[in-house]
Amino acid sequence: MNKTNIELFFATLKATNPTPTTELKFTSVFELLAAVLLSAQATDVGVNKATDRLFPRANTPQAIIDMGLAALEDAIKTIGLYRSKAKHLMKTCEILVRDHGGQVPNTREALEALPGVGRKTANVVLNVAFGEPTMAVDTHIFRLGNRTGLAPGKTPLAVELKLLKRIPASYMVDAHHWLILHGRYVCVARNPKCDTCAVSAYCDYTRGKATQ
Repeated sequence: MNKTNIELFFATLKATNPTPTTELKFTSVFELLAAVLLSAQATDVGVNKATDRLFPRANTPQAIIDMGLAALEDAIKTIGLYRSKAKHLMKTCEILVRDHGGQVPNTREALEALPGVGRKTANVVLNVAFGEPTMAVDTHIFRLGNRTGLAPGKTPLAVELKLLKRIPASYMVDAHHWLILHGRYVCVARNPKCDTCAVSAYCDYTRGKATQ
């Protein structure tokens, strides 16, 4: 995808959705961190179902510590890998209380030092909570980056770094949301909905099919 088409690609996504946001439910930075930590190998719908049970009972690091591991596991047992996720979340809460005054840190280094928080999770928190122009590459964005020609790469990190270089600065803060939503609902894994795609005219995949 060339520079002109990249600009048109994101201008179109912005026109169709001027204020994109995550589909995870949260009302604080900690709730966001907890939801993203729980989202590994789970859908946002599934995570929201679990946090709808958890957050009314405990939505701060200290409150989760106070509820105990067994109660935490019970609250989130509807999602996959809930036992390991509960342990990670509990340890994360302990570190937040012990080292950060119960607050979520706003640096990549401190975030990635938390149990269960990898680069993708840190990128989501830095972008959504703190407005930083980061790019969290999940399966949807990885597929879209390669399929469209926007940012081909063999690994999520390669795609992330290429996206950071190629996306115009004016779109970077919201780009993660546009791409994940587009990959989730339009540029799907099987049978992408090219016929109804608003950005198909700028996509290498669609343009390649047209020349075949």
